[in-house]
Amino acid sequence: MEEQGARSVVRLADNAVGVGRALDNEIRLASAKVSRHHCRIERDGDGWVVVDLGSANGLVVNGTRTRRSRLVAGDELVLGGARLSLVPDEGEGAFASRDEIGLRTALGEPSEAEERLARLTELVRATGSGRNSLEVQRELLDAGLELLGAERGFLLQAGPPNEPPRVVLARLFDGSDVPVPSLRVSQGIAQLVLRKGEPILSVDARRDERFGEMSSVEDLRLRSVLCVPISAPDGDGPPRGALLFDNRMQSSHFDALGLRLAGLLAELVGLVLVEADRRERVAGRDAEVAALRSQVTALEEELGRAPGPDGRPEATAPRRFPGLVGRAPAMLKLYEQLERVIACELPVLIHGESGTGKELIARAVHNLGPRAKQPFVSENCAALPDSLLESELFGHVRGAFTGADRAKKGLCELASGGTLFLDEIGDMSAEMQKKLLRVLQEGVVRPVGGDQNIEVDLRLVAASHRNLVDLVQRGLFREDLYYRVNVLELTVPPLRERREDVPLLARELLARAARETGRPRPLLSHDVLEVLCLYDWPGNVRELENEMRRMVVLAGDRVRVEQLSQAIRERHPGPKEQAAVDTAAFETAAAAAATVAAVDGDLRGAVAEFERRAIVDALERHAGNKSRAAVELGITRFALQRKLEKYGLVAPGDTDGEPATGDESADGADA
Repeated sequence: MEEQGARSVVRLADNAVGVGRALDNEIRLASAKVSRHHCRIERDGDGWVVVDLGSANGLVVNGTRTRRSRLVAGDELVLGGARLSLVPDEGEGAFASRDEIGLRTALGEPSEAEERLARLTELVRATGSGRNSLEVQRELLDAGLELLGAERGFLLQAGPPNEPPRVVLARLFDGSDVPVPSLRVSQGIAQLVLRKGEPILSVDARRDERFGEMSSVEDLRLRSVLCVPISAPDGDGPPRGALLFDNRMQSSHFDALGLRLAGLLAELVGLVLVEADRRERVAGRDAEVAALRSQVTALEEELGRAPGPDGRPEATAPRRFPGLVGRAPAMLKLYEQLERVIACELPVLIHGESGTGKELIARAVHNLGPRAKQPFVSENCAALPDSLLESELFGHVRGAFTGADRAKKGLCELASGGTLFLDEIGDMSAEMQKKLLRVLQEGVVRPVGGDQNIEVDLRLVAASHRNLVDLVQRGLFREDLYYRVNVLELTVPPLRERREDVPLLARELLARAARETGRPRPLLSHDVLEVLCLYDWPGNVRELENEMRRMVVLAGDRVRVEQLSQAIRERHPGPKEQAAVDTAAFETAAAAAATVAAVDGDLRGAVAEFERRAIVDALERHAGNKSRAAVELGITRFALQRKLEKYGLVAPGDTDGEPATGDESADGADA
């Protein structure tokens, strides 16, 4: 039966006629839109009926989609891209008689070549769809069965030398899997293709001299066989596998066009395998990178933590205080106080220098307290003049002052039910202190320009960097207001009093700055951490945060000491520390003068003795901490180590950082 635009006639003489792409159909169509077993035309009494067999694209009779329909003369059936017209034999008057009936089949557009082209286009898209590799390979193998009209198809993977290939997929023309595939495929033909790297097309395998010694060909009763290699990715190595199609019922079933189609399918399978290899390599690299990152993170955490009593690193902060970093004794004491403060609703006063994170403490008091689901409102009392601060805190009515074109709720009203945080309350004027005291005593606020009170229920958390007790004694802060706000007191230690927290804070702030800017996080070396720990940080955590932001922008993969701010590199000692340094320098100079006088003209010996004594004195002043002693002497720690060895102040070869005198409990940080 010719199907490319030509017509053929089939006589309906049997009780049933199958229509579809499968080989066992009486009417076999090649259109890709026709299912393998599309429909069946069968006797029904004196006439005929057509029954859809669960086809993918359905059955249309005379323009109507149907599952079962009785047929009469002149009916037209549409199956995918094929049209079947039923006409009586010449000279016959009635279609419904039992006489033989002619079935005229006409394939309309698209043609077979166009159908194959469309199917191949779908397959090319499937290879780049990112789907599971084995799933795409199965689709390609099924497409090969469909396009070639083969009975069975096998996808084989090349194995080690002298071993048979492994069957990856084995499919039948009806879309099912071949049972026990290793016993159903000719391993000899596959090995021959893999060994030579050339395709094989056989019109009758049982008579093919190339397979004369292959018992599998006779055992499997093979007729038409088509096998093509799957090339290696580089095209130079041995094939990675093979595609094998066969037909055990017909000889000469495959032709040159089928060979080209099979070769194209093999190339598509090769592309899928290459993509699968690439994904596997990427996944392996991602796993290695993740493992390395975990190791680096663990090492960084170990470097930034000190061992606890059991020898294991202590936690930086309790998990229930997010945002707070530190494990210094002063911070541990603060955490312990917070645990007690958050459970009640009494006012809290937070003491601490500027930049220590007082608002973080206030938010922790709110977020972990009984009012956590209510508003948290904050205001800096030092940032606004009295007129604006009163309006911000208590609100105003329309027309209360120039520019008040509408009423506005104050922060006290907005915070009702929740928490009001007043930062730098010590900078509030006496008049504002009096008005705030009224709110705390009576629980009401009166908007600016208004004549009605508004009830509020809020928890006050106040903070100040100034000593409120001193302000009360000097008459600058109301004593009655002080006792209203200072019911529970928390003190946030300055950064210079918890230097062991500097590495932890630096890493945390550096990572946060990197996330905010979308840049990679540079590494903080041990030398940089030493310098950071020696600095007094007058601006506390806020100053450290700004420095880490600078490093994200200025540093590359690693932060270097010379990239730090000049003030941090020079340490800027305070008055007391400067006085101690000056006194030590005077004593060292006096001792050196006495040494020179006693040397009696030996300049080289005098210089050596002066240097040795200066090193010993510096180490004694810093309890054996070589990092601090090196900073005072104006040399690097490495140079100091060499001089210690030179003057016999440390055992030769001892370069691992052990103190020369005393006990050095932390290399580059106060313990």
